[in-house]
Amino acid sequence: MAKWTTEYADVPGARIAYRQAGRGPAVLLLHGNSESKALFAEYQTKHFLDYRTFALDSRGHGQTESEDAEYAIGGYADDAIAFCRAMGIPRAFVVGYSDGGNIALHLAQKAPEMFPKLAAISPNYLAEGTVESWLRLFRRSADVLTFLGRLGFNTRKARMRFNLMLTDIGLTAEDLRGIRTQVRILYAERDMIKEDHILEIGRLIPGAEVRRIANCDHMTVFKKAEAIQDIRRFFSAA
Repeated sequence: MAKWTTEYADVPGARIAYRQAGRGPAVLLLHGNSESKALFAEYQTKHFLDYRTFALDSRGHGQTESEDAEYAIGGYADDAIAFCRAMGIPRAFVVGYSDGGNIALHLAQKAPEMFPKLAAISPNYLAEGTVESWLRLFRRSADVLTFLGRLGFNTRKARMRFNLMLTDIGLTAEDLRGIRTQVRILYAERDMIKEDHILEIGRLIPGAEVRRIANCDHMTVFKKAEAIQDIRRFFSAA
């Protein structure tokens, strides 16, 4: 199979685009908001060749095909579960970055038997967990997209994506306390998510381990060698 062939899997209400690479235990790679499976190119061609990786495009992103009235993190998690079932993947590790990390938290809550280990990079479960300057930017951007939509530009999908960043992800503190999957949380020294919010998530999830990655920000943390090595150690540990 060509390294960068895009394949498709049908799930209820969507045709999920994905790329797979490598051989070994299955790993789902879940990108952030307004990104795509291409985010994980080096994971699939360099860093995780000893795993069978599946990089997915969420609804409203990349090449995935769907018709939706809104997007929801919990719905994205349902798609990932349906994808694994369609592909005959009974168990998989997960790497989720930003909104992908939020999807990963939902996977841990919804189907722990399918996802025994997950690495969530810079997650947040409350919108207010985002640094206020970034929230203001997201609100202004959403307002601009709404205005452009009124002028006739097709901004619907972009508006729906921005709304995800302005909305709680649908998990409560009690939900996080009930998670039994092994969770590793990584975040950047200069992150878009408040440090105390990330540490709160780590305290709420039983047994979760949290690590700050130095000399990076939210946009680069997933590419840092220290973060990649940390995830590999986490997945390989007994």
